[in-house]
Amino acid sequence: MNIMDPYNHLFPDIEADLRREWSEKGRLVAAQDGDILLQTGQNIRSNMIVLEGLVKLYREDDEGNEFFMYHLHPGDACALSMICDRNYRASAVTAKAVGATKLLAIPIEQSENWMREYRTWYHFVVGTYRRRYEELLETIDHIAFRNMDERLEFYLRRHSDSLKTKVLNFTNTEIAQDLNSSREVISRLMKKLSEAGKVRLLKNGIEIIKL
Repeated sequence: MNIMDPYNHLFPDIEADLRREWSEKGRLVAAQDGDILLQTGQNIRSNMIVLEGLVKLYREDDEGNEFFMYHLHPGDACALSMICDRNYRASAVTAKAVGATKLLAIPIEQSENWMREYRTWYHFVVGTYRRRYEELLETIDHIAFRNMDERLEFYLRRHSDSLKTKVLNFTNTEIAQDLNSSREVISRLMKKLSEAGKVRLLKNGIEIIKL
């Protein structure tokens, strides 16, 4: 059985021969909510393509502080893994499953071969770089040019869109970690958003009203 058959709709531009090779050379990886899929400093040995669920990528400093970068959705690939070669370079980010997640892991050496053999793989890789680069530029713009209240709204909108829900089961501590801020600052800003009618503060999360 071709393991890619249930997921072909995610990759309409990938030719059938290449999808067959994905099935033959790749392996399915199932993860549960919170599972670490790639750790900072870990050698990257596989390309990671998301088939189901959601993957959160973030940077982590030496003291364990986290900074949220972006999400990978079904049909997305990890751009960092695609630039690795047979030397299996160390990851500069951590990737964590959000909810039940399925991935296709493809050995790095296969990616090198496919760049020469399949034009559709080349376009898939370049498209992945472009999307991740644009997302990082958007994140950098908010860090460099926006106040923390604007960054918080951007963060909440992005997560609401990624998770496809208006209710985010996040604590202020978790949000502060992702934004490299303090819980006290996030709590104060959340109260302001609530008073402005933009969010509703729940016992175990936040409901987006109008951002």
